[in-house]
Amino acid sequence: MMHLILLAGSPQAGGNFPLLFLGLMLVVFWIFMIRPQQKKQKEQKAFITNLQKGDKVVTIAGIHGTVNKVNDDGTLSLEINPGSYIKIEKSSISMEWTAQLNKPAADKK
Repeated sequence: MMHLILLAGSPQAGGNFPLLFLGLMLVVFWIFMIRPQQKKQKEQKAFITNLQKGDKVVTIAGIHGTVNKVNDDGTLSLEINPGSYIKIEKSSISMEWTAQLNKPAADKK
């Protein structure tokens, strides 16, 4: 019984260190995980907003095509073969794949 009283009454070593460590972990997590994801979402939104007729794009499903018409309802008409069109959501366009598709064309100029 005497041992329990002594342990309960002893001062805690490094009282603020765990709190400081937790705060530092949260800051590092925000810098390396949350902030880049938010930046990527803003870039994706700007990319989709600026789509226009003639842009060569790739969908998330891997369908390559050229934008034929941008509709006001959040969709677009994509020409996948000459004379073959599909209607898809703007949000299904992959920014990364489209950038890779258009990169060689930009290097040739």
